[in-house]
Amino acid sequence: MSEAHPPNRDQAELWNESAGHTWVEMQEMLDGMLAPLEAPLIEAGFPGEGGRVLDVGCGAGATALSMARRLGPAGLCLGVDISGPLVAAARARAAAEGLASAAFLQADAQTHGFEHDTFDAVISRFGVMFFDDPTAAFANIRSAARRGAKLSFMAWRSADENPFMTEAARAAAPLLPDLRVPPPDAPGPFAFADRERVQRILDASGWTDVDIRPIDAPSSVAEKDLLAYATRLGQVGQALRDADEPTRARTAEAVRPAFDAYVRDGAARFTAACWLVSARA
Repeated sequence: MSEAHPPNRDQAELWNESAGHTWVEMQEMLDGMLAPLEAPLIEAGFPGEGGRVLDVGCGAGATALSMARRLGPAGLCLGVDISGPLVAAARARAAAEGLASAAFLQADAQTHGFEHDTFDAVISRFGVMFFDDPTAAFANIRSAARRGAKLSFMAWRSADENPFMTEAARAAAPLLPDLRVPPPDAPGPFAFADRERVQRILDASGWTDVDIRPIDAPSSVAEKDLLAYATRLGQVGQALRDADEPTRARTAEAVRPAFDAYVRDGAARFTAACWLVSARA
């Protein structure tokens, strides 16, 4: 990667501009949607009270804060994210709670110069699928982990197994000609859908005892939040960023009914199809 195009430049621009600010604004809804996947990850990655944990792609801090509470006052969970707006939100949440065992750093985990042999565990909830060079990223992350430290992360399985996440893009496609489906291995939510690819990346970056198992968790989005979910996040949200008001209105009319089949009892309910991946440094 040349200096003219540094690693993860596109992700840095995206998450420090529109996407980062949108996720901060929608933090409560997103935390609720992903909450069912928090406990399995924390349980898998917990190194014991007083441990030191690195949370990669920590976003607005939900998993880092949860881990910090579990570690207790003698421990530390350091959340790292490329997004300045999300890191600022995470710091504010930790400060409001008075949680000294949580800290946050704006950095690119693929290239950041972590202190070596520092962490007893590494965790991530949907934060590791966005690297330009995932092998280099996981090698760099491993350098920060102590020998024997456990890596635990959640990643989405395929788009076909997560139709709720792609309903909006399918419904909006006729109205948004610039909407593009990224290649399967491109940085993005489904970059780790291929189990064998995940295995190859971790093997090549020096992790051992790799275990990749499917997790299917019930999740939901409140019915009142569905339109915002469908039109402000992901591919549709990016495509609408600079759209005119008539295009926005037509797109909203098209995408909202696409979720009707999921709605019952005031919420859109779906299954989050993920991998829970573990390995050792």
